[in-house]
Amino acid sequence: MDFNFSEEQNMLRSTVRSFVDNEIMPYIAEWDREGKFDPAIMQRLADLGLMGVCIPEEYGGSGMDYNSLAIVCEELERGDTAFRTAVSVHTGLNSMTLLQWGTEEQKQKYLVPQAKGEKVGAYGLTEPGAGSDVASLLSTAVKDGDHYILNGSKAWISLCDTADHFLVFAYTDKEKRHKGISAFIVERDWEGFDSKATKGKLGIRSGNTGEIFFDHVKVPKENLLGEEGEGFKIAMAALDNGRFTVAAGAVGQIRACLEASVNYAHERETFGKPIGKHQLVQQMIANMKAGLEMSSLLVYRAGEMKNTGKRNTEETSMAKWQACDFANKAADDAIQVHGAYGYSDEYPVERYLRNSKAPVIYEGTREIHTIMQAEYALSYRQDKPLNKMLPAWDGNHTTV
Repeated sequence: MDFNFSEEQNMLRSTVRSFVDNEIMPYIAEWDREGKFDPAIMQRLADLGLMGVCIPEEYGGSGMDYNSLAIVCEELERGDTAFRTAVSVHTGLNSMTLLQWGTEEQKQKYLVPQAKGEKVGAYGLTEPGAGSDVASLLSTAVKDGDHYILNGSKAWISLCDTADHFLVFAYTDKEKRHKGISAFIVERDWEGFDSKATKGKLGIRSGNTGEIFFDHVKVPKENLLGEEGEGFKIAMAALDNGRFTVAAGAVGQIRACLEASVNYAHERETFGKPIGKHQLVQQMIANMKAGLEMSSLLVYRAGEMKNTGKRNTEETSMAKWQACDFANKAADDAIQVHGAYGYSDEYPVERYLRNSKAPVIYEGTREIHTIMQAEYALSYRQDKPLNKMLPAWDGNHTTV
């Protein structure tokens, strides 16, 4: 095992960190207060080749490995969860799913412009009454000649007002339950499509999140992703990629909490000495450091499995569960280290705490991942081969 990053990966980290320090950090407090999402950030990410960092060059991407995607997500979330979320949804949930399941025609039409950052992709699975219980979907797609007629709605959709393309899941045969769900590529400008942002969120306020609606939207049969009835498999495979990016982002948030707490512990004095000299403060900082190291190992192990083309549902679930829990605890402790000032937006840690809660819920709640890991340990759950696997990375790389 080699735990060193390659020179290319270190350069990538430096590039993204500089971008965050210069393009996000000076403005994020104001954006968060105003609930403002700046779409121009997406274009600047595209200019750096970060919207398709792990997509092969033949499809418009940067051709880097999957752990390079983790590095991008880690560093972006160090700035704010909203921007990591944008890359998670665009690249992890949408583009990587097209890479895995799409036809060559679909890849040329949708994946290439997304990897180049010319178009933005999003993901539509969750509904008002269907989150962890995917079979409770109400959206339907009825075949009508050369089209499917799509009706329904989706909730808690990131990039709802800004994405150009959406992966949407709907029933083509309700009686078959999970095996009756199909996946479709839907374009924003089609008649019958609408979206509405959600206001009043606890955290990730500078992110664009909301609902999308389908009122007799005509979806060409060529926009069926995979086969009819494969939608559930496709959705779960997409979540393997999305959860990987969420876990990587959580590593970045732990790092942000640790950096802020260390800085404050050096500056703030009580009882005649810096608070970093107090052992209970040291305990909280030590726990952040432990969480950072353990989460990093879990994330980059899952990424290396992706690099070699191995099924990684179990490992990615563990990384997502643990890293997000560690991030939530790190943010809570960071406020405690800052004392009363941690309760004010004068310091960023109150934003870290608000942002840290959503990843514990979305893309598989803490409870869902707990059950999954128990079932793996008890041999109740086994991952079956997929019809199509995410392509292994074929470049020369250093294992991390």
